[in-house]
Amino acid sequence: MTDPLLPDEAPADDRLPGRSADAPTLHGISIRDLRGYRALDVVFEPGPQLVWGPNAAGKTSLLEAIVLLAWGRSHRTTAEADLVRWGEELARIEARVGRARTAPEDHDAVEVALVRTGAGGARKRIRVNGVARRAAGLSGVLRTVLFAPEEMLLVAGSPSLRREAVDRLAGQRSPVYSRDLATYARALQQRNGLLRAIREEEATRAELRFWDQTFLESGTAVREERQRLLAVLEEPLAAAHREIAPDEAAVDALRLSYATNAPQHDGESVRDALARRLEETAEKEVWNATTLIGPHRDDVVFEMAGRPLASFASRGQQRTAILAFKLAELDLLTALDGRPPLLLLDDVFSELDPERRAHLVRRIAALPQAFVTTTTLDDIDPALRSVGTTWAVTIDADGTSRMERG
Repeated sequence: MTDPLLPDEAPADDRLPGRSADAPTLHGISIRDLRGYRALDVVFEPGPQLVWGPNAAGKTSLLEAIVLLAWGRSHRTTAEADLVRWGEELARIEARVGRARTAPEDHDAVEVALVRTGAGGARKRIRVNGVARRAAGLSGVLRTVLFAPEEMLLVAGSPSLRREAVDRLAGQRSPVYSRDLATYARALQQRNGLLRAIREEEATRAELRFWDQTFLESGTAVREERQRLLAVLEEPLAAAHREIAPDEAAVDALRLSYATNAPQHDGESVRDALARRLEETAEKEVWNATTLIGPHRDDVVFEMAGRPLASFASRGQQRTAILAFKLAELDLLTALDGRPPLLLLDDVFSELDPERRAHLVRRIAALPQAFVTTTTLDDIDPALRSVGTTWAVTIDADGTSRMERG
């Protein structure tokens, strides 16, 4: 870290069943001028961190800061200048990440800084132990599973929610996937820009050839890895479903299927199918000035008995499926090296019934560390409150967020 803002070490705590002292935890965080926070310096112990306070006080902004450290980007916005506190030019988040029983000097120091630019945007700098990293290079430093309110729409909402959930998990399993996805996004942006120019007769289709190759190569890698991930998720998802809803799972297993706009014909590779569909949609995409096929338009479908859940599932069944997906995500990341990820729950207890809460509470209690936000501690299971550390978030008259233990 660049500043000595954090105390040296948070005390270890192995009181809870299943607590792994070998798993990395967030030992402390320092925030400067991020959203409502002017300055925040706190040390965290292992175990559940229960963050409570009124809406818009800064609870979600705390989780957003942790997500920035873990993923190198916000889960709430792509406009990174919005993260910098109003009237300031620089926002900075720093943290120490490491195992509970290791010396402070062996912890990873992670820093993300955002600097406003003249164009109304923000320039981002990421460092781990003082060494510059790209966002993809953060994979494995602080693996996280985020459960946010908008994910209650994961089954029946926009396909972009499901693509993002799968991409996020794939990126944490493999830095290569994050690079392929970034390459695909750049190729897509360039293709769409050229398609607009072609429609306005300011460019020719010949100029697409270079980006078509990059699009096909990176698009193939993205789609193949997504499909591999769904195959690997099959058993953890089915097991989590059996855990939460055994009667429902006894009828049929919960599954995820990949719905693509470039299905393979017999003997075709994924790349061949994408290339064929590009050719088939060539005229239409010029007319629309946008790329009409590819992984950015694919979907992931929650299914039972061969039917999409979105077409028949009750609200309760949908929430069971979403919770099963999150627990499967935890299990899959843990299986990489036996070390559970950090769990972030943003005000989701109020969205779950007592039975589903109970399943989540048991999982939280067994994790090395978890952050749970809520507007009232009454929504938190008493058993979890008895072993957790509570933090109160308030907001001053000038809009400044504050967080104190208690």
